Amino acid sequence: MKEDILEKALDWSKNPYFDENDRREIRNLLANPDKYKLEITERFHQDLEFGTGGLRAPMGIGRNRMNKYNVRRATQALANNVLKDSGERIAVISYDSRNFSKEFAMEAAGVFAANGIKVHIFSSLTPTPMLSFGVRYFKASCGVMITASHNPPIYNGFKAFWKDGAQVVPPTDGKIIDEYNRLTNWDDIKYIDFNLALRQGLIFWTDEKVDEAFYEMIKNKVIQDLDLCKNHGDKLSIIYTALHGSAEVPCTVASKKVGFTNFYSIPEQSRPDGNFPTVKSPNPEDPKALSMAVDYMIKNMGDIVYGTDPDGDRLGVVVNHQGAPVILNGNQIGALMIYYVFLRMEEKHKIPKNPLVIKSIVTSPIQNAIVEHFGGTVLDTLTGFKWMAGLIRELEEKNSPYQFVFASEESFGYMPHKESRDKDGVSSMVLMSEAALYFKQKGMTLVDALDEIYNKFGFFYESLLSLDYEGIQGSEKIKRIMDYFRKESDQVITGEKVTIREDYSVSQSFNLINQEIKTIHLPKSNVIGLTFFNNNKLFLRPSGTEPKIKFYTMVKETHGTLEEKKSNALHKVRLIEDKIRTICEKA
Repeated sequence: MKEDILEKALDWSKNPYFDENDRREIRNLLANPDKYKLEITERFHQDLEFGTGGLRAPMGIGRNRMNKYNVRRATQALANNVLKDSGERIAVISYDSRNFSKEFAMEAAGVFAANGIKVHIFSSLTPTPMLSFGVRYFKASCGVMITASHNPPIYNGFKAFWKDGAQVVPPTDGKIIDEYNRLTNWDDIKYIDFNLALRQGLIFWTDEKVDEAFYEMIKNKVIQDLDLCKNHGDKLSIIYTALHGSAEVPCTVASKKVGFTNFYSIPEQSRPDGNFPTVKSPNPEDPKALSMAVDYMIKNMGDIVYGTDPDGDRLGVVVNHQGAPVILNGNQIGALMIYYVFLRMEEKHKIPKNPLVIKSIVTSPIQNAIVEHFGGTVLDTLTGFKWMAGLIRELEEKNSPYQFVFASEESFGYMPHKESRDKDGVSSMVLMSEAALYFKQKGMTLVDALDEIYNKFGFFYESLLSLDYEGIQGSEKIKRIMDYFRKESDQVITGEKVTIREDYSVSQSFNLINQEIKTIHLPKSNVIGLTFFNNNKLFLRPSGTEPKIKFYTMVKETHGTLEEKKSNALHKVRLIEDKIRTICEKA
């Protein structure tokens, strides 16, 4: 173990800024440094990094852990930037069901209040989209969401939002990171006890008005045909699981308010619980997480299953198709919602001029085919809704003629409105229910509707391969993998010749056939994109929030029957992913 790591651990164990129990925990580790070498190293080898969106890490005491001290530090960094702005200074805070989320939210409120920033803190568990909405509702300077999304139970996090309700992007994120890194003296962090600040009128619990405004927004901005939902919504049998998260109440209330009263929530998973006792991972992208709801749907002949993650921004969907469950992936869910929205707008002759859909670079190009068919435009951003929301703000500031319709990314995130500026599992669930009802009235399931899309626009197939590499050694391995693909990608995929390599870290696209170099007009990011001779694509990037590297394969099949296209696409993807695994094992 390096000497400086021991010294930093020793400093924490002695610093009176930290509570005595927390200092004792570190002293107990230091009493047996050989036994706890790895634990001490992981906790103290670096400061917990304030990334481009905030903090996320396992909870615990130490420099590199999520705890109340690092929450205070991050909040002070955010507050320092708010204080540089003129006008009324307001912060909005919310929290999900994770262990210590409410306590961390109260710690953040105490820092804002001590800095003279008025705080509105949600009075109950609230999903991320409602926090974003709340920032805009209160005309706030910033917002904080305490969550680690769908990470394992030992994690928690701190998401920073700016005045437009979106997560911070350049140059704001860089300014906050600079402030965070400068806060090396804990005594420079201002703090007032939460309850004292509450009594002094510096902190306010929210009331039901902001919640009701959110539900009204869904009625007015998301639903395409309220009469359809009100008059026939009870004909759609919905099964929902909150996966012990924060969206149980919002999803139930929002659905029933527009007419979806045939709504059953899995009771074993409806109670908020940061230990997520009934699932291995509280992630609606994982089919196993939805198994209880799916079993109930099939047994009771329900129509559709929904699942949301702990902070309610992601949505998973499973359809009962001819008595069997069909799990939809994120690209399919997004395509269905976009197709439905444009279809209904066309029926009502209400497609706006210059309709705009925004997606991430790793999201299916099927969206381009659908949107362009209806006369719209698709613009790409880097992965993450902060980039999509940033693009919306940029277009608004330029008085762009584009009319926003939808934004999505393949990782089960969708934004069917711009009243909040982050992915919204609540609004998306209600819209998906409307689409399912519309097609049910025509004797179709959403699987039938998806086949209708494929028959109209071509068969697109995408696959995500995620490989986990934990700890310091894992980080080094991920770097080696990225370096390999950066240098050797023209040789790596058997039978699929790479013609273009895009390196987003240097904002350049290299044509490997004619050696032409083009500029990529997006912020720099550690992402590599490969385009094959047949225009199929492979993207890879390290996750920004988890210890893993992700590979996104995208293929399109144009020949044969729909079933033949599906089979050929699956075969191609499997070959590519087998080669990827071989490369990563050797890296």
